Amino acid sequence: MKILVTGGAGYIGSVLTAKLLDSGHEVIVLDSLVNGNFEAVDSRARFVSGDIADIGVLKSIFEENSGIDAVAHLAGFIEVSESVKDPEKYLNNNYEKPKVLISEMLSAGVKNIIFSSTAAVYGIPQTDLITEEHVTQPINAYGESKLKLEQYLDEQKVNGLNAVSLRFFNASGATANHGEMHNPETHLIPSLIKCIAEGKDAYVFGTDYGTKDGSALRDYVHVEDIADAHLLLLEKMKIGEKLESAYNIGSGTGFTVLEVVTTLEKVTGKKLSIKNAARREGDPAKLVASIERIKKLGWIPKRTNLEEIISTAWNWHSKNAVR
Repeated sequence: MKILVTGGAGYIGSVLTAKLLDSGHEVIVLDSLVNGNFEAVDSRARFVSGDIADIGVLKSIFEENSGIDAVAHLAGFIEVSESVKDPEKYLNNNYEKPKVLISEMLSAGVKNIIFSSTAAVYGIPQTDLITEEHVTQPINAYGESKLKLEQYLDEQKVNGLNAVSLRFFNASGATANHGEMHNPETHLIPSLIKCIAEGKDAYVFGTDYGTKDGSALRDYVHVEDIADAHLLLLEKMKIGEKLESAYNIGSGTGFTVLEVVTTLEKVTGKKLSIKNAARREGDPAKLVASIERIKKLGWIPKRTNLEEIISTAWNWHSKNAVR
Protein backbone atom coordinates (compact mmCIF):
# COMPACT_ATOMS: atom_id res chain seq x y z
CA MET A 1 0.00 0.00 0.00
CA LYS A 2 0.91 3.65 -0.38
CA ILE A 3 0.27 5.60 2.83
CA LEU A 4 0.42 9.31 3.66
CA VAL A 5 1.46 9.78 7.30
CA THR A 6 0.84 13.25 8.72
CA GLY A 7 2.96 13.99 11.78
CA GLY A 8 5.43 11.33 10.68
CA ALA A 9 8.33 13.17 12.30
CA GLY A 10 6.71 12.87 15.72
CA TYR A 11 6.92 10.17 18.38
CA ILE A 12 4.19 7.79 17.23
CA GLY A 13 4.35 8.85 13.59
CA SER A 14 8.05 8.02 13.23
CA VAL A 15 7.53 4.55 14.71
CA LEU A 16 4.54 3.93 12.44
CA THR A 17 6.48 5.11 9.38
CA ALA A 18 9.32 2.67 10.08
CA LYS A 19 6.86 -0.19 10.70
CA LEU A 20 5.03 0.49 7.44
CA LEU A 21 8.27 0.56 5.48
CA ASP A 22 9.51 -2.62 7.15
CA SER A 23 6.23 -4.26 6.09
CA GLY A 24 6.84 -3.35 2.45
CA HIS A 25 4.57 -0.33 2.15
CA GLU A 26 5.40 2.98 0.49
CA VAL A 27 5.23 6.00 2.81
CA ILE A 28 4.95 9.74 2.25
CA VAL A 29 5.49 11.78 5.42
CA LEU A 30 3.96 15.24 5.80
CA ASP A 31 5.17 17.19 8.82
CA SER A 32 5.53 20.90 9.58
CA LEU A 33 8.42 20.16 12.00
CA VAL A 34 6.88 22.56 14.51
CA ASN A 35 7.10 19.75 17.08
CA GLY A 36 8.51 16.93 14.98
CA ASN A 37 12.14 15.99 14.43
CA PHE A 38 13.36 15.48 10.86
CA GLU A 39 16.06 13.10 12.10
CA ALA A 40 13.32 10.76 13.34
CA VAL A 41 11.94 10.25 9.82
CA ASP A 42 13.05 7.01 8.21
CA SER A 43 15.21 7.82 5.17
CA ARG A 44 13.24 5.33 3.06
CA ALA A 45 10.14 7.53 3.28
CA ARG A 46 9.46 10.49 1.02
CA PHE A 47 9.43 13.56 3.26
CA VAL A 48 7.37 16.69 2.60
CA SER A 49 7.75 19.70 4.88
CA GLY A 50 4.46 21.52 5.20
CA ASP A 51 1.24 22.19 7.04
CA ILE A 52 -1.79 19.91 6.84
CA ALA A 53 -3.93 22.92 5.88
CA ASP A 54 -1.67 24.12 3.05
CA ILE A 55 -3.81 23.40 -0.01
CA GLY A 56 -0.89 23.81 -2.42
CA VAL A 57 1.24 21.29 -0.54
CA LEU A 58 -1.65 18.84 -0.27
CA LYS A 59 -2.53 19.08 -3.96
CA SER A 60 1.08 18.45 -4.97
CA ILE A 61 1.29 15.42 -2.66
CA PHE A 62 -1.83 13.81 -4.10
CA GLU A 63 -0.90 14.72 -7.69
CA GLU A 64 2.69 13.49 -7.45
CA ASN A 65 1.84 10.31 -5.53
CA SER A 66 -1.06 8.80 -7.42
CA GLY A 67 -2.70 5.77 -5.90
CA ILE A 68 -2.42 6.70 -2.22
CA ASP A 69 -4.45 4.06 -0.41
CA ALA A 70 -4.92 5.76 2.94
CA VAL A 71 -3.95 8.59 5.25
CA ALA A 72 -2.72 8.01 8.80
CA HIS A 73 -3.42 11.36 10.45
CA LEU A 74 -1.21 11.79 13.52
CA ALA A 75 -0.32 15.49 13.22
CA GLY A 76 -1.62 17.62 16.06
CA PHE A 77 -0.91 19.43 19.30
CA ILE A 78 -0.98 17.20 22.39
CA GLU A 79 -0.34 19.24 25.54
CA VAL A 80 -3.44 19.28 27.75
CA SER A 81 -2.26 22.15 29.97
CA GLU A 82 -1.50 24.32 26.94
CA SER A 83 -4.94 23.57 25.52
CA VAL A 84 -6.53 24.91 28.71
CA LYS A 85 -4.57 28.16 28.39
CA ASP A 86 -5.09 28.53 24.63
CA PRO A 87 -8.16 26.55 23.53
CA GLU A 88 -8.50 28.34 20.19
CA LYS A 89 -5.00 27.24 19.18
CA TYR A 90 -6.00 23.62 19.74
CA LEU A 91 -9.38 23.83 18.07
CA ASN A 92 -7.77 25.45 15.03
CA ASN A 93 -4.84 23.05 14.74
CA ASN A 94 -6.54 19.80 15.73
CA TYR A 95 -9.99 20.40 14.24
CA GLU A 96 -10.15 23.17 11.63
CA LYS A 97 -6.90 22.37 9.82
CA PRO A 98 -7.55 18.63 9.35
CA LYS A 99 -10.83 19.51 7.60
CA VAL A 100 -8.71 20.95 4.77
CA LEU A 101 -6.72 17.71 4.58
CA ILE A 102 -9.92 15.67 4.43
CA SER A 103 -11.36 17.86 1.67
CA GLU A 104 -8.23 17.46 -0.46
CA MET A 105 -8.15 13.71 0.22
CA LEU A 106 -11.67 13.28 -1.05
CA SER A 107 -11.01 15.49 -4.08
CA ALA A 108 -8.07 13.22 -4.94
CA GLY A 109 -10.19 10.10 -4.54
CA VAL A 110 -8.50 8.96 -1.33
CA LYS A 111 -11.22 7.52 0.91
CA ASN A 112 -9.45 5.82 3.82
CA ILE A 113 -8.18 7.61 6.92
CA ILE A 114 -7.05 6.49 10.37
CA PHE A 115 -7.17 9.30 12.89
CA SER A 116 -5.10 9.48 16.07
CA SER A 117 -7.62 10.43 18.71
CA THR A 118 -7.31 10.17 22.47
CA ALA A 119 -8.84 8.84 25.67
CA ALA A 120 -9.27 12.51 26.60
CA VAL A 121 -12.52 12.49 24.60
CA TYR A 122 -14.12 10.60 27.51
CA GLY A 123 -13.45 13.20 30.19
CA ILE A 124 -13.86 11.92 33.74
CA PRO A 125 -14.45 8.12 33.62
CA GLN A 126 -17.66 6.79 35.12
CA THR A 127 -16.47 3.17 35.06
CA ASP A 128 -13.23 1.37 35.94
CA LEU A 129 -12.82 0.08 32.38
CA ILE A 130 -13.74 2.51 29.61
CA THR A 131 -15.48 1.09 26.55
CA GLU A 132 -16.02 2.97 23.31
CA GLU A 133 -19.67 3.44 24.32
CA HIS A 134 -18.67 5.45 27.39
CA VAL A 135 -20.11 8.96 27.32
CA THR A 136 -17.81 11.49 25.65
CA GLN A 137 -17.51 14.63 27.78
CA PRO A 138 -14.01 16.09 27.33
CA ILE A 139 -12.93 18.51 30.04
CA ASN A 140 -10.26 20.38 28.07
CA ALA A 141 -9.75 21.81 24.59
CA TYR A 142 -7.35 19.02 23.65
CA GLY A 143 -10.02 16.36 24.16
CA GLU A 144 -12.70 18.59 22.67
CA SER A 145 -10.68 19.22 19.50
CA LYS A 146 -10.15 15.50 19.00
CA LEU A 147 -13.81 14.66 19.61
CA LYS A 148 -14.97 17.34 17.18
CA LEU A 149 -12.77 15.88 14.46
CA GLU A 150 -14.06 12.37 15.21
CA GLN A 151 -17.58 13.69 14.73
CA TYR A 152 -16.62 15.49 11.52
CA LEU A 153 -15.10 12.29 10.13
CA ASP A 154 -18.35 10.47 10.85
CA GLU A 155 -20.30 13.21 9.07
CA GLN A 156 -18.08 12.90 5.99
CA LYS A 157 -18.99 9.25 5.51
CA VAL A 158 -21.91 10.44 3.36
CA ASN A 159 -19.24 11.75 0.96
CA GLY A 160 -17.55 8.37 0.76
CA LEU A 161 -15.00 8.79 3.54
CA ASN A 162 -13.99 5.58 5.30
CA ALA A 163 -12.71 6.75 8.68
CA VAL A 164 -11.57 5.06 11.87
CA SER A 165 -10.56 6.93 15.04
CA LEU A 166 -8.07 5.31 17.40
CA ARG A 167 -8.41 6.53 20.96
CA PHE A 168 -4.93 6.25 22.43
CA PHE A 169 -4.46 5.88 26.16
CA ASN A 170 -0.92 6.56 27.47
CA ALA A 171 1.47 5.96 24.57
CA SER A 172 4.82 4.92 26.01
CA GLY A 173 8.03 3.03 25.45
CA ALA A 174 10.45 3.20 22.54
CA THR A 175 12.07 1.23 19.76
CA ALA A 176 15.81 1.01 19.14
CA ASN A 177 15.63 4.02 16.82
CA HIS A 178 12.62 6.04 17.95
CA GLY A 179 11.59 7.36 21.35
CA GLU A 180 9.61 10.02 23.17
CA MET A 181 11.04 13.46 23.79
CA HIS A 182 8.92 16.61 24.04
CA ASN A 183 9.79 20.18 24.97
CA PRO A 184 8.50 20.80 27.54
CA GLU A 185 8.20 17.19 28.67
CA THR A 186 4.90 16.49 30.43
CA HIS A 187 4.41 12.74 29.89
CA LEU A 188 5.09 10.66 32.98
CA ILE A 189 7.73 8.12 31.95
CA PRO A 190 10.03 10.47 29.99
CA SER A 191 9.53 13.13 32.67
CA LEU A 192 10.71 10.73 35.38
CA ILE A 193 13.64 9.63 33.22
CA LYS A 194 14.62 13.26 32.78
CA CYS A 195 14.47 13.78 36.56
CA ILE A 196 16.78 10.82 37.10
CA ALA A 197 19.20 12.00 34.42
CA GLU A 198 19.33 15.56 35.74
CA GLY A 199 19.16 14.70 39.44
CA LYS A 200 15.98 16.73 39.92
CA ASP A 201 12.95 16.15 42.14
CA ALA A 202 10.00 14.29 40.62
CA TYR A 203 6.49 15.34 41.59
CA VAL A 204 3.58 12.98 42.20
CA PHE A 205 0.36 14.93 41.74
CA GLY A 206 -2.20 13.45 44.11
CA THR A 207 -1.59 10.77 46.72
CA ASP A 208 -5.14 10.47 48.04
CA TYR A 209 -6.94 8.83 45.12
CA GLY A 210 -8.98 5.69 45.73
CA THR A 211 -6.30 3.43 44.27
CA LYS A 212 -4.05 0.79 45.85
CA ASP A 213 -1.36 3.33 46.81
CA GLY A 214 -3.24 6.61 46.50
CA SER A 215 -1.62 7.71 43.23
CA ALA A 216 -3.40 7.97 39.88
CA LEU A 217 -3.89 4.82 37.79
CA ARG A 218 -3.17 4.89 34.05
CA ASP A 219 -3.10 2.53 31.06
CA TYR A 220 0.31 2.48 29.33
CA VAL A 221 0.37 1.12 25.77
CA HIS A 222 3.66 0.58 23.96
CA VAL A 223 4.20 2.72 20.87
CA GLU A 224 4.98 -0.37 18.77
CA ASP A 225 1.62 -1.87 19.70
CA ILE A 226 -0.01 1.37 18.54
CA ALA A 227 1.82 1.08 15.22
CA ASP A 228 0.72 -2.56 14.91
CA ALA A 229 -2.91 -1.50 15.38
CA HIS A 230 -2.55 0.93 12.47
CA LEU A 231 -1.11 -1.76 10.21
CA LEU A 232 -3.94 -4.15 11.03
CA LEU A 233 -6.65 -1.57 10.38
CA LEU A 234 -5.04 -0.37 7.15
CA GLU A 235 -5.07 -3.93 5.86
CA LYS A 236 -8.72 -4.34 6.82
CA MET A 237 -9.62 -1.03 5.16
CA LYS A 238 -7.83 -2.16 2.01
CA ILE A 239 -10.01 -5.25 1.68
CA GLY A 240 -13.17 -3.33 2.52
CA GLU A 241 -13.92 -4.98 5.87
CA LYS A 242 -16.66 -3.24 7.83
CA LEU A 243 -15.17 -1.46 10.83
CA GLU A 244 -16.42 0.50 13.82
CA SER A 245 -15.89 4.26 13.83
CA ALA A 246 -13.72 4.22 16.98
CA TYR A 247 -11.42 1.81 18.82
CA ASN A 248 -9.65 2.14 22.16
CA ILE A 249 -5.91 1.53 21.96
CA GLY A 250 -4.57 0.62 25.39
CA SER A 251 -3.18 -2.36 27.25
CA GLY A 252 -6.36 -3.02 29.22
CA THR A 253 -4.32 -2.86 32.44
CA GLY A 254 -3.63 0.02 34.79
CA PHE A 255 -0.51 0.94 36.74
CA THR A 256 -0.27 3.65 39.36
CA VAL A 257 2.18 6.53 39.21
CA LEU A 258 4.05 5.10 42.19
CA GLU A 259 4.28 1.70 40.48
CA VAL A 260 5.86 3.45 37.51
CA VAL A 261 8.32 5.17 39.86
CA THR A 262 9.27 1.89 41.55
CA THR A 263 9.67 0.09 38.23
CA LEU A 264 11.82 2.87 36.78
CA GLU A 265 14.08 2.74 39.85
CA LYS A 266 14.41 -1.02 39.37
CA VAL A 267 15.22 -0.71 35.66
CA THR A 268 17.78 2.06 36.10
CA GLY A 269 19.25 1.12 39.45
CA LYS A 270 18.82 4.76 40.43
CA LYS A 271 16.70 6.38 43.13
CA LEU A 272 14.20 9.12 42.36
CA SER A 273 13.69 12.04 44.73
CA ILE A 274 9.90 12.11 45.03
CA LYS A 275 7.88 15.11 46.19
CA ASN A 276 4.16 14.83 46.81
CA ALA A 277 1.97 17.56 45.34
CA ALA A 278 -1.73 18.39 45.17
CA ARG A 279 -3.95 16.79 42.57
CA ARG A 280 -4.12 18.54 39.21
CA GLU A 281 -7.56 19.81 38.29
CA GLY A 282 -9.39 17.40 36.01
CA ASP A 283 -7.08 14.43 36.63
CA PRO A 284 -9.23 11.31 37.08
CA ALA A 285 -8.25 8.67 39.62
CA LYS A 286 -8.33 5.88 37.03
CA LEU A 287 -8.07 5.82 33.25
CA VAL A 288 -7.95 2.30 31.83
CA ALA A 289 -9.15 1.04 28.45
CA SER A 290 -11.44 -1.80 27.61
CA ILE A 291 -9.87 -3.22 24.45
CA GLU A 292 -12.41 -5.94 23.72
CA ARG A 293 -13.65 -4.23 20.55
CA ILE A 294 -10.28 -4.13 18.77
CA LYS A 295 -9.28 -7.55 20.09
CA LYS A 296 -12.13 -8.94 17.99
CA LEU A 297 -10.21 -7.76 14.91
CA GLY A 298 -7.13 -9.69 16.00
CA TRP A 299 -5.10 -6.95 17.68
CA ILE A 300 -3.64 -7.86 21.05
CA PRO A 301 -0.94 -5.70 22.68
CA LYS A 302 2.30 -7.67 22.90
CA ARG A 303 4.31 -5.39 25.18
CA THR A 304 2.15 -4.97 28.29
CA ASN A 305 4.81 -5.65 30.92
CA LEU A 306 5.54 -2.33 32.62
CA GLU A 307 9.19 -3.20 33.18
CA GLU A 308 9.61 -3.94 29.46
CA ILE A 309 7.91 -0.68 28.47
CA ILE A 310 10.09 1.36 30.81
CA SER A 311 13.25 -0.52 29.82
CA THR A 312 12.73 0.34 26.14
CA ALA A 313 12.18 4.00 27.05
CA TRP A 314 15.24 4.12 29.31
CA ASN A 315 17.46 2.42 26.72
CA TRP A 316 16.44 4.91 24.04
CA HIS A 317 16.83 7.95 26.29
CA SER A 318 20.22 6.72 27.51
CA LYS A 319 21.49 6.71 23.93
CA ASN A 320 19.67 9.72 22.53
CA ALA A 321 18.40 12.17 25.11
CA VAL A 322 20.25 11.68 28.37
CA ARG A 323 23.62 13.38 28.51
